[in-house]
Amino acid sequence: MATVRLDQARAALDRAAVGEQMHALIAELFPICRSITGDGVRATLARLGRHLPLRVHEVPSGTRVLDWTVPPEWNLRDAWVKDARGERVIDVRASSLHVVSYSVPVRARMSLAALRPHLHTLPGQPDLIPYRTSYYKPAWGFCLPHRRLLELPDGEYEVCIDASLAPGSLTYGEVVLPGETEDEVLLSTHVCHPSLANDNLSGVAVATYAAMTLARAARRHSYRILFVPGTIGAITWLARNEPRAARIAHGLVLAGLGDGGRLTYKQSRRGNARVDRAAAVALRGREHEVVDFAPWGYDERQYCSPGFDLPVGCLMRTPQGGYPEYHTSADDLALVRPAALADSLDACLAILAALEVDRTYVNLAPKGEPQLGRRGLYGDVGGAGQTAVDELALLWMLNLSDGRHALLDVADRSGLEPARLHDAASALARHGLLRESPGATRPARRRPRRPGERWMSS
Repeated sequence: MATVRLDQARAALDRAAVGEQMHALIAELFPICRSITGDGVRATLARLGRHLPLRVHEVPSGTRVLDWTVPPEWNLRDAWVKDARGERVIDVRASSLHVVSYSVPVRARMSLAALRPHLHTLPGQPDLIPYRTSYYKPAWGFCLPHRRLLELPDGEYEVCIDASLAPGSLTYGEVVLPGETEDEVLLSTHVCHPSLANDNLSGVAVATYAAMTLARAARRHSYRILFVPGTIGAITWLARNEPRAARIAHGLVLAGLGDGGRLTYKQSRRGNARVDRAAAVALRGREHEVVDFAPWGYDERQYCSPGFDLPVGCLMRTPQGGYPEYHTSADDLALVRPAALADSLDACLAILAALEVDRTYVNLAPKGEPQLGRRGLYGDVGGAGQTAVDELALLWMLNLSDGRHALLDVADRSGLEPARLHDAASALARHGLLRESPGATRPARRRPRRPGERWMSS
């Protein structure tokens, strides 16, 4: 495994370059027609597989997953509405949002009056195409700008949705990066939306580049990165991995990370999980908001359902529904910004880096302040010009290392960076003044490492 720490790998990233790279990945994936099943998801995962050793899972239609059933697989080949002259007035080739996702196949001629109940628009945003689905109720329809609907003349129209809705499978991708312990950090993002750059692909891009950065770093925790269809995909993974889910010590759902809004962290159902504390510490100094858990939003509500109650929060920028482009054709490549993507990746890695160094220590010389100078500790950490800060980190770690306060608690109270406190704690431990204790943090279950092991998919 690499020897560079995650905080060092994070610091080494060229933010401008990585932001452009993530935006380019989004542009590559944007035209693919995705849904909760089908070849669009497979094509998306195949392209991510160029960057990650992704294991792809196929779960057959009809499989019972908790209280749900994996639906038939849907694949769209073409969809259009032609006017009396044979011209396509609605054409899915122009935008995959033009067809209601999971529409049943249809080929018919009908009047505009008969067609109108199947046409969906946004009167309040007349130039935009809405995003609509009908996953679990047989139906069909088209989406178009309201202004275009008003322009359609009366007459006969030919309608075609060339699609298949048949037994197949649900597809999801998974990467596992082994660490020193079996305790896992979960990163999860949804891969089911067609041609929506922020609400879908920004999370995919950040998760991909987070995994690539983690692969280059030493890892205390093991990491599991999931690329799943929204709702049904997370439920399917939980149903198939219930014993394994108990290993998840921390987790983040990644979504909506490319717009220009401030960062938002949604707490886990527990509200006081270590990931919640890590987010509070990692995001301070940035423009951000922390919001309480609520059982709506993205897949955090599946991982935080009461039967699992996993410590999983959600990292996003503007929350779902909080920006006018949400679930419309305006959620395009212009909405997502390379700088915002890079900032989101940095915030994600900062949270993970904080979790990596979080430990609980016990002061072995708790009565009075131990003499640090004669042990050479003042020059043992940091570099020139950092002595005062390092000394403060040493003193904070000594004072709060009582077996009840973990490193993140010290970081929260002191205002110091977790990495600086970790360096101080390591120096104190080398000199016999601290020892690590399970205490308030979750005990680590050590796992044997195979020679040369770096990636692992399971």
